[in-house]
Amino acid sequence: MGNNQLSEVIDATRTVLFDFDGPVCDVFSGQPASEVAHRLADTLARHDAALGAKACGIDDPMEILRLAPQGGKPAIRAIEEELTKAEVTAVKLAGAPTPGVVAALKAAQSSGRTVAIVSNNSTACVRAFLMLHDLRHLVNAVVGRAPYWPDLMKPDPHSLLKAAAQLDARPHDCTLIGDSVTDVEAAQAAGSHSIGFANKPGKDRTLSDAGADAVITTMTAVAQALDRLPT
Repeated sequence: MGNNQLSEVIDATRTVLFDFDGPVCDVFSGQPASEVAHRLADTLARHDAALGAKACGIDDPMEILRLAPQGGKPAIRAIEEELTKAEVTAVKLAGAPTPGVVAALKAAQSSGRTVAIVSNNSTACVRAFLMLHDLRHLVNAVVGRAPYWPDLMKPDPHSLLKAAAQLDARPHDCTLIGDSVTDVEAAQAAGSHSIGFANKPGKDRTLSDAGADAVITTMTAVAQALDRLPT
């Protein structure tokens, strides 16, 4: 998809929703996700040995979080709280924001659009990163995952609809920028537009096939599209 599709999507957008891990920050670049996942699996095993054994081969912390409710309320509470702490630590080690995203955030604000971050990561994690890099003033709302309710993470549209409500925006006027198929699916479920961020080889086709309204390979493209449009 080319610049025309991106410009059309941006022009129809009044509220820009940014996924966090990928478009804004590479959360586990300084602390491998697999290490966090293995620690979570150990914690889960203390609550449910069979479930912990199932989790021990999983390298994605979010997938272990999705498993945790099967272990009951104590398990989901323990995994949620441990993962949140790990995420906050991780973003402090993650380095600079994704190239081009600061310009995109500034361009969205300058164009008169509202901005929210909607994430499967914890709200505490997102806010810690924004504060660390002095970006909080560029974001109108932060909606992380609903604590203890992993089934409400994307592709469920919960976070998108909550952000739209907080910003008094209609879902149809919102566009989510995300790097995964679940982001595209969440936008579709919410009745919003989506821009796929193909930050790895092959993702452009995957995101396009999933139904993204436009696909980009750099966050700078978003900033440029916003800069070209009237407020």
